[in-house]
Amino acid sequence: MHAVAIVAAAGSGSRLGADLPKALVPLAGRPLVCWAVEGLLAGGVAEVVVVVPAAQRAEFEAVLPPEVTVVDGGATRTASVRAGLAAAGSAATAVLVHDAARPLTPPGAVARVLGALGAGALAVVPVLPVVDTTVLVDDDGLVVDAVPRAPLRRVQTPQGFDRATLEAAYDALEPDAELTDDAAVVRRAGVAVTTVPGDERSAKVTVPHDLALAELTLTLGETTT
Repeated sequence: MHAVAIVAAAGSGSRLGADLPKALVPLAGRPLVCWAVEGLLAGGVAEVVVVVPAAQRAEFEAVLPPEVTVVDGGATRTASVRAGLAAAGSAATAVLVHDAARPLTPPGAVARVLGALGAGALAVVPVLPVVDTTVLVDDDGLVVDAVPRAPLRRVQTPQGFDRATLEAAYDALEPDAELTDDAAVVRRAGVAVTTVPGDERSAKVTVPHDLALAELTLTLGETTT
């Protein structure tokens, strides 16, 4: 199996208090996107396509390895993934879609997604259990019901797909549709999505507190498996 990873890296860094794309915000002296790409390659992908804001393409090309393909993203995440798919090499039979904002995803998590694809799954997402009590509230903010936690999961990336299946699902998607992730795209096409265990270290960096936790994780040396 030849796998390509598409890294969505076009998000703004405004909630991090940065005046540059989030993926270029430094973590321990290196941009978030560099950590993300490194983890994907260590986990077993053969090639990486990074989808970036067109205005900052040169900045991304300056920090990424030369073997990484950098392409301009679209106005939405869905459009950006379409651009990544179009740039993927013809040899790729599997596609992983990953968020650059999850820089410390361990190689082992990547390998679990690839393993499920290799075993025949058409779509795979890494998940974690929901540990907090979860409730429904009304328009006034009053609790109206508690949601059972046992069947709930938090979905992470990288999400993995048989390439032909993902491309067909995107071809069938309405041009103006904007879904929250790629698993939703294939589910809309009627494809079953398999789950594998995720990893707490795959946490998304969104606000300064998240970046501080990622720095602490690196300090403790907990990113290698």
